[in-house]
Amino acid sequence: MDSSSTRRQATRQKLFEAAVTLIAEQGFSSTTVDEIAERAGVAKGTVYYNFASKTVLFEELLQHGIELLTASLQSAADENAERGGSHVDALDAMVRAGLDFISRYPSLTQLYVAELWRTNRAWQSTLMMVRQRAIAVIESELRAGVAAHEFSGDIDIPLTASALFGMVLVAALDWQSYQPERSLEDVHAALSRLLQGRVGGTVASG
Repeated sequence: MDSSSTRRQATRQKLFEAAVTLIAEQGFSSTTVDEIAERAGVAKGTVYYNFASKTVLFEELLQHGIELLTASLQSAADENAERGGSHVDALDAMVRAGLDFISRYPSLTQLYVAELWRTNRAWQSTLMMVRQRAIAVIESELRAGVAAHEFSGDIDIPLTASALFGMVLVAALDWQSYQPERSLEDVHAALSRLLQGRVGGTVASG
């Protein structure tokens, strides 16, 4: 990548970070391009040079964020496979990766969750497309687990994948908002027990 491309990428990253913080604080409609430029420390014209409009900026912002999350989930699954871990281990590694991602990007996650169930946004189709990419990573691991007889063949794979994805998102936001004193390891351990008991099919003794 040449120096001009590197500079442009750095500028776009600044704009993403400024936009996600402002929109999380005050909402999309109340956030102006002037405010985004000021928060990012760039000229207003720079925003329009990089993005055709505020709507395009926000659409790309959501897409960029969920693609980062998807890559994180896939990386966790791949690393588990290299270690020779089970498919339950892979799902557990994805839960950890998801929590780690959300702890680093809480404002982005808040925006994503807020926008996910809206139906009147220009970026709705893009959002649904990138959401499906993230869930497809989980679905793939569930299918492999069924094929390996780790999971019951009765599992509804699409719904289970969506439920796991939603569990991590909502639990992480609840943690960040209402239980911030808990460590990532503590929250992961709680979700891991839930995962092992429900998807793994094990029953706790005692």
